[in-house]
Amino acid sequence: MTAALLTAVTACSSTKTSGKSGDEVELVSSGKLTVCTHLPYEPFQFKEGKKIVGFDVDLVDLVAEDLGVEQKIVDTPFEGIQSGEDLNAGKCDLAAAGMTITPVREKNLDFSAPYFEATQALLTAKGGKGGKYDSLDDLKGRKLGVQQSTTGEEYAKKHADGVTVRHYEDLALLLSAVKTGQVDAGINDNGVLYDYAKKNPDTEVTTEFDTGEQYGIGVRTGNDALRKQIDKTLKKAKADKRYDKLYKKWFGTEPKK
Repeated sequence: MTAALLTAVTACSSTKTSGKSGDEVELVSSGKLTVCTHLPYEPFQFKEGKKIVGFDVDLVDLVAEDLGVEQKIVDTPFEGIQSGEDLNAGKCDLAAAGMTITPVREKNLDFSAPYFEATQALLTAKGGKGGKYDSLDDLKGRKLGVQQSTTGEEYAKKHADGVTVRHYEDLALLLSAVKTGQVDAGINDNGVLYDYAKKNPDTEVTTEFDTGEQYGIGVRTGNDALRKQIDKTLKKAKADKRYDKLYKKWFGTEPKK
């Protein structure tokens, strides 16, 4: 079945619900807010036993609550999320995957208002053979791990001259490569790397790169009703401090003002 035909079939079978924004929101499954993500990306979304939990999961639960439905999570490769293919094919209503808003991605999907500040960082094993790596220059002649289709991969392409770059499909494989010495360092968003280093004291974040990134929740291009509902829920959650509580729950501190 072609993507266009699949989209048409999905559109015919979609259901509608009224959100607190006052607009009628179309959902791909009745009573469900279907969410595409890529696991694991702790602490934003990851499995805890059989349950999927995380900061993004809790935020989207607030959106689902305002729509009077339940969240349903679909684990799918990140490339299909950032390219907009999964949303266009009706695989999900929105994408919440610790995803940075970029000009390229904005051509493929529409984003909510920013909900998280991020930057790139460098993770290494403590006491590595080559010493401490505090910059990409220190890694010349060494191996750097990146996660495919991420802003960390793009940053490495532009700045990691003389460095051997190894690509990994997901964050778990990248982190394992750093921990086991398959690569000398790994680059990814600071939030996930600090969380990992805190739980794995034989690793450390040695530096950050000022990339000034912001995460957004993605929807299919032109899906203004759902995008407006997400924005309204986020604005309300920040005003009544529920956002701050969730932030502290997952990051151990309240967000910077």
